[in-house]
Amino acid sequence: MSSEHFKGKYEVELKYRVHSKVAFLKTLTAMSHQVMLEDNLESDCYFDTPERALTSQNKSVCIRTMEPSGIKLWIVKGPEPDRCEATNITDAENAKSMLVNMGYEIVLKATKTRSIYFVGAYHITFDSLDGIGDFAEFAIMTNDETQLPRFKKELLSLAAQFGLSEADLESRSYKTMLLEQNL
Repeated sequence: MSSEHFKGKYEVELKYRVHSKVAFLKTLTAMSHQVMLEDNLESDCYFDTPERALTSQNKSVCIRTMEPSGIKLWIVKGPEPDRCEATNITDAENAKSMLVNMGYEIVLKATKTRSIYFVGAYHITFDSLDGIGDFAEFAIMTNDETQLPRFKKELLSLAAQFGLSEADLESRSYKTMLLEQNL
């Protein structure tokens, strides 16, 4: 289990709606894998300017806390679909205060239950969001933009081993799904 799985400025990520958590975990158990964490509660605070400048630029800023693992992250996504950078932080409350002091405001608070597994070079994240459902994200991070097409093909193949197909793909972010639910 290595933090190397989460290094890079590009992320190939395929998110699937999972119809049976039991079947998903049965498939996972049958293959060689490592557990990073299971059933952590993640709390995300998404920030934007009052004018929603980040949203208009297809960017997202999030401060995430995870319990009981104690992990705290500052996450920036976009503007490209595969662009994702995250860094560990020690004081999430101070980071949120700094963003507010700079003129940002919290536009969404979200929680989910998350488990993270490693299968070879890839990580699989299993998420449960109240009112939205269960999802599996198959992903890898890299600094080599030329590898993105190859990684996507390999992730599609890995997801197929779980019985997941193109029909199960979810292109919306959790942020978008939660905002749509709150309309």
